[in-house]
Amino acid sequence: GQGKIAEIVSSKPESRREIFEEAAGVVMYKSKKAEAERKLTGANANLERVNDIIGEIEGRIDGLKEDSAKAKEYLELKDRYRELEINITLKNVEKLDSSNTAIREDAGQLADNIAKLTEKKREMDEKITAGRARNESLEQLGSEARDKLLLKVEEINRLTSKSQLDSEKAAGIDRDYSRIQDEISQLEEKLTREAENAEALEANKDAVLAELKAEQDKSFEKYLNKYYVICVDMTDFTTRYRNSKEIVSLIQHEIMEDVLDVFPETRRKERDDLMSLLYRISEHTGERFVMIVDEWDAILREMGTDESIATAYVDLLRRLFKGSGSDTVFAGAYLTGILPIKKYNTESALNNFNEYSMIDPAHLASCYGFTEEEVRTLAKRYGVSMENLKLWYDGYNIGREQSIYNPYSVMKALERGACRSYWTTTGAYDSVITYIQMNFEGLKDDIIRMLSGERVYVDTTEFLNDMHIVRSKNDVFTVLIHLGYLAYDEDGQECYIPNKEVADEMNKAIKATSWEPLVKTIQNSKSLLEATLSGNEQAVARGIEQAHDEHTSILAYNDENSLACVLSVAYIWARNEYVIHREYATGKGYADLVMIPRRNVAKPALVIELKFNHSTETAIDQIKRKDYPAKIAEYTGDILLVGINYDKEAKQHTCQIEKWPKKDTSMPAVTP
Repeated sequence: GQGKIAEIVSSKPESRREIFEEAAGVVMYKSKKAEAERKLTGANANLERVNDIIGEIEGRIDGLKEDSAKAKEYLELKDRYRELEINITLKNVEKLDSSNTAIREDAGQLADNIAKLTEKKREMDEKITAGRARNESLEQLGSEARDKLLLKVEEINRLTSKSQLDSEKAAGIDRDYSRIQDEISQLEEKLTREAENAEALEANKDAVLAELKAEQDKSFEKYLNKYYVICVDMTDFTTRYRNSKEIVSLIQHEIMEDVLDVFPETRRKERDDLMSLLYRISEHTGERFVMIVDEWDAILREMGTDESIATAYVDLLRRLFKGSGSDTVFAGAYLTGILPIKKYNTESALNNFNEYSMIDPAHLASCYGFTEEEVRTLAKRYGVSMENLKLWYDGYNIGREQSIYNPYSVMKALERGACRSYWTTTGAYDSVITYIQMNFEGLKDDIIRMLSGERVYVDTTEFLNDMHIVRSKNDVFTVLIHLGYLAYDEDGQECYIPNKEVADEMNKAIKATSWEPLVKTIQNSKSLLEATLSGNEQAVARGIEQAHDEHTSILAYNDENSLACVLSVAYIWARNEYVIHREYATGKGYADLVMIPRRNVAKPALVIELKFNHSTETAIDQIKRKDYPAKIAEYTGDILLVGINYDKEAKQHTCQIEKWPKKDTSMPAVTP
């Protein structure tokens, strides 16, 4: 205690005052007083803010009253609008109900009218049919009456003329009659011999058939009529079920129905597919099948953009021909089509097949069309020009066969007696238009080169055998080879346009595209030929120069052989009327074009000589001094000598044209 007193006595006055106030209990009241003063100050501040807010609100209260009145009016109008809208809707519904009732009544009347009209139409059709039958009968009777009348008139005329003829004319008639009688006798004898020959052929047909190559094979008799054959034409299914996603199931269903007609004792189970049905038949009967699928790729070509259909179809083929039971069911399977079997990761979907294609025909090359020997035999038999057939339909170099002809077109030409394009227009034609417009580097330049008679390199190994997956220029050319629009030289790995028929179809496809540069090139070529034939040297020089400028993307500008290619491109159109022979550098001058008119083309032949940094006179002189190809030696019509010179420094072309009449015998002798 004393220590505490000493501390209080020695402390400051302020500290001692606090101690005394605390001891007296005054501190608590002072704290409450301070707290009350703070609250009072805060209340005064709040009161001031409230007064300020009241002042602000009093200034806005009139506007708020006006807004409130507008809002109340808006709500009333909105409720009225909703009420009116409901009433209008109810009215419209009533009108629609009434209209619908009237329409139903009208529809019923129309249905009755249609039924009545249908019945009347049927009756009229029956009357028309009966009338046609009567007309045909009357026409036949009329025709017979006219024939009889004509015979009577002829008989009267003959008798009248006979009575007027003198004895000399009568004798002449007798001689003619005797001659005709002799001819009739000869024809009757010939007819008798032909009938005997026909009977002999019928009697010896087995011997005749034995001469066929197929029957000469040792295995022919062994397998003849040994197996049931299932033959399927896929184009029939794509035609009927083009818009059906269930086409693969429908194919199986129809084949299964046909099979069950032949094997009625076999019961079809609910979960059977085609393969399970065939397998059960083979197990129970011991029979095996040969399956032929014609146009096997039609579904992939025409409906392959639908991945589900393509997958289901390939799975069906695998199920049939690549499963564990395939050897039990099938003695053989033959699939024919345009494309080889599709590749998956570079491997065929059915790698257990021996595959033969336009690119790799193996020993079946001669089966892809008519051979030269076969066409020559047909041309002789039907009296058709072999030269024309070769020009129009030859040119396919397939495997070891150097000359394969389009069989369909050859037969149509023989049937109709005229060579022209008989190329069938199919869905593939539209694909060709799509392919040649694709923006692959070098594609359009190479097509121009092929149209001018050149060949271009192609790598056929990249293509996945799917017309809907075309990834490069090589794929485009490979598809066109399979479609027959291009031929393929396996040794040189080159593709080219094989003949006039295909060239015409390719030109037609190009005209149907939006590829304006090539269309323009063909138009310019036509104008160039016209200028050449009319002797317009300046126009020819301009035309050659234009072709040179436009095709520098594929040809080195100042290269001699490249400019020779330009000449071929420049005269693309001439291939419609001329057979063009191109000579490469031979030591006697660089590129010559020798152009012989086709049959029935009344235009002069052209011999075109190209020179560099010389003169057109030098080119013409060289034409006269050099040996000509054998083809020009056989030509007896007029010949135009065309000399073209290219000045490398000035990059200018000049032209000179000289006519060599067919009667001029001073032209040097020509040798092959």
